[in-house]
Amino acid sequence: MKKLFAIASALLLCGSTAFAQEEKPAHFKLYGFIRNYVTADTREVNAGTQDLFFYMPKDKNMQGDVDLNAGFNWRYLSLTTRLGLDVSAYKFGRMNLSGKVEADFYSLSGTGASAIIPQLRLRQAFVKLTWDESPLALTLGQAWHPMGVDLPHITNLESGAPFNPFNRSPQVTLDYTAGDFTFTASVLYLNHFLPTGPNDKSTEYYKYGLPELYLGAAYKSGKFLAKLGFDMVNMRPYRTVADNGTTVKAKGLLSTISPFLFLQYTDGKFQLRAKTIFAQAGEHMNLLSGYGVASYDAATHTYTYTPMQDWASFVSFQYGKKTQLMCTLGYFKQFGTTRDLLDPVGEFWMNTAADTKIQQAFRATPTIAWNIGKFTVSLEYNLTAAQFGRGNRNARGMYDGTPEWVLNHRFICMTKFNF
Repeated sequence: MKKLFAIASALLLCGSTAFAQEEKPAHFKLYGFIRNYVTADTREVNAGTQDLFFYMPKDKNMQGDVDLNAGFNWRYLSLTTRLGLDVSAYKFGRMNLSGKVEADFYSLSGTGASAIIPQLRLRQAFVKLTWDESPLALTLGQAWHPMGVDLPHITNLESGAPFNPFNRSPQVTLDYTAGDFTFTASVLYLNHFLPTGPNDKSTEYYKYGLPELYLGAAYKSGKFLAKLGFDMVNMRPYRTVADNGTTVKAKGLLSTISPFLFLQYTDGKFQLRAKTIFAQAGEHMNLLSGYGVASYDAATHTYTYTPMQDWASFVSFQYGKKTQLMCTLGYFKQFGTTRDLLDPVGEFWMNTAADTKIQQAFRATPTIAWNIGKFTVSLEYNLTAAQFGRGNRNARGMYDGTPEWVLNHRFICMTKFNF
C-alpha cells in the first residue's frame, strides 16, 4: 500500500511539473528626447501645435494691393519633448509579451495665456503578443496606423503630412509571417485623428458606424521592402433627422476604400523610400480630403454619401550617419467626389486643418543633420506650393474658376537630445 502511494505521489509530482507554466520577468527601458524647434515662414500658414505641425500656406487675403497673409513670422518652442517606456522579454509559458507607453508635451488647453501651455498627452500605449514557434503576432492598443508607420526622411514635426498618411489609433492588429512575406489585418477605432462632419470633428461618426478595417501584405528580402494595403471605413455622419417636428433615426453609411503602396531600398548609409495612396475621404489620416451628401430620401430618411478622391505621394532619401543629407518630395491632388453632391456648400465637409479650397500641392524639403553622439542638430528648408481654387464649388467639390498658386518658404532648425 505504501509503495502504491509513493508511486502515485511521484506520478502526480511529475504531472504537475510537466504542466507548470514558467514565468520570466519583464525588462524595462526608459527613453525619450528633449526637442526644440525654431521655424520661420514667409507667410501665414495653416498649421497646428503653435504652427509646428505645418499643413499648407494660407490663401491670399487681398486688401487692395496688399496681401495680409504675406510676411515673415517665426516661433521657438520645446513642444513634443517626449517620454517613453519600453517593456520587453516578459514570458509566460510559450507566450511572449512586449509593450510601449509613450507620451509627449503636445496638447494645448485652456483659454487666454493658459491656451499656449502644453499638456502631456498619450501617443502610444500597446502590448504585443507572440508565441514560441508561431508565425502570429498580435498588437493590442494605440499604435501607428499601418498606412502611416513608414515616414519620409524629414525633421519637420508633421513628418510629411498631408503628403503622407499620419495617424495613430487604438487597434487590434494580427500579423502572420511566412518566409519573406507578412500579412496584416487590423480593426481600428479612431479617436485622435478625426474626420470633419455635420458636428465638426467628432468620434461619433465611427462610434455609431462600423470599425475601420485594414488588410495588407509586406515583402522583405535583403535590401528591399514593399508593402501593399487597403484601408476601409464605414461611418455614419448623420444619426438622426427632423421629420414633422419629431426626431427619427437616419439611415445610410459612408463607405470608402483607400489603397496604398510603399517601397523602400536600403544599402549601407543610403535609404530610399516612396509611398503613394489613392484615398477616399482620407481626412482621418491627415490628408486634405472630405465627403458630402449625394442624395437624401425623405420617405425612408436615408442618406447616400460620396467621398472626395485624392492622390498623395512622396519620394525621400537619406544618406550618411554622423552627417546626414535628406530630401523629401511630395505631391498631392484632388480629383473630386465620386458622385455629384446634393449641396456642395451646406452638406459637404472638408478637412478643416487647412484651407478647403486647395486643389493640389507640392513640397520639397532638403535637410542636413549632424549627429554628435545622442545630440542632433538639423537645418531644413521647406518649399510648399499650394494651388487654390477660385470661383464657385461645383457638384464634384472642385472649383470652376482659374486656380492660383501660393508659395511658402519655411526654414527650420531642430535640436534634439536623445536619452
